[in-house]
Formats: sequence, structure tokens, C-alpha cells
Amino acid sequence: MIELRTYVFLDSLQYQMASFLATVSKGYFPVAEQACMVIEISPGIEINRFTDIALKATNVTPGIQIVERLFGLLEVHSDSQGDARQAGAAILDELNLKEKDRMKPRILTSQLIKNIDDHHAQLINKVRYGNMVLKGDTLFVLEIEPAGYAYYAANEAEKASHINIINVVGYGRYGRIYIAGEESEVLVSKEIVENRLKSIEGREPEGARE
Repeated sequence: MIELRTYVFLDSLQYQMASFLATVSKGYFPVAEQACMVIEISPGIEINRFTDIALKATNVTPGIQIVERLFGLLEVHSDSQGDARQAGAAILDELNLKEKDRMKPRILTSQLIKNIDDHHAQLINKVRYGNMVLKGDTLFVLEIEPAGYAYYAANEAEKASHINIINVVGYGRYGRIYIAGEESEVLVSKEIVENRLKSIEGREPEGARE
């Protein structure tokens, strides 16, 4: 039995987000303003088969494919929103599922750290793949389940205001994003990201509180 965990469409990759994905991708790099589809399933090994289905169904390019024992993640992108959506639809058809059968995201942690210390900033910068967080910035850290929604969250954060994407982890048990910048800008992104994640429909993650 294959579990559909993340299923989310990104209508237009923002400039930082596209560059971040290109930095961590082992496939073909996306560029800004392309559309992409992110799909996460369990067990992970099945993602190979669904990559094959998506690529043969329509004109999309794979950027990220992660195969773990428990979870598998696929990101495909295209200049055409229709092609990106069709790639996702082909996978849903194979699963005999609808979009509403995905898990809806659950926010596990939402932290706001104001006026970050310079040594704290250096610790984060050592392990980041995006921009740098600087002394005095406000840092927003979000942890969500399933992990794949982290890419959507970071993209929506960049749409919302002038922030810096520091790091995004969109695979594994939990996803995380690190966003930094001026306090007023970060607060806007935080509010919009949380509201948009909560508006995504689907089934409750296992273990979610009522």
C-alpha cells in the first residue's frame, strides 16, 4: 500500500527559491517563474516508478528525487503550469487517488527569534545552503509534517515579503524552513505561510492532535 504524504503545486518559483532548489538538486535545475509539483510518498522506493510515470506523461523536468527507505520525494518543474499539474495528475491516476487524499500539513514548531546574536548566526550559516542570516536579523523557523510542504512554505514566504531564505529541508520525517530578515518583513511572511499551510485540505497526519 502506497501512502500519499505531500502533494502540492507551486505556481511560480520565486527567485531565491529557484536558486535554492538548484543548489540542492541532483537532477536538472529549475529557474525562476517555472511551475513545479512536489510529491512525497511512502514507501520511498516507489518514487522511482512515479518519476517514470510523470516524465512520460507530459513535458516536465525532474529536479529533486530522494529515495529513502520510508519516504520518497519527487520535484518536477516546467515552463507550463499545465504540464506540471498534469505530471501530478498522472501520479494520482496511478495511485487511484485524488488530491484530497494527501496529508494536510501540520505545523509542529513555529519559532521567532528577534535580534539574533552574531555567534548564533554563524552556527546557522555553517550548515545552510541558502542566504546568510546576519547579526540583528529576525529568524523564523518552521517545522512541519509531512516534510515536502517545506518547499511550498518557503516559496510562499518569499512571495509575501522581502526576506532571505536561509535553509529548507523538504524530505525525511519532518520538514524545516529558516527565513530571516527585517522583523516587519519576517512577521508578514510568518503569518501568510502559516495561514496558507492551514488552508491546504487533506487527511490528518498520523498522531495529529484533535
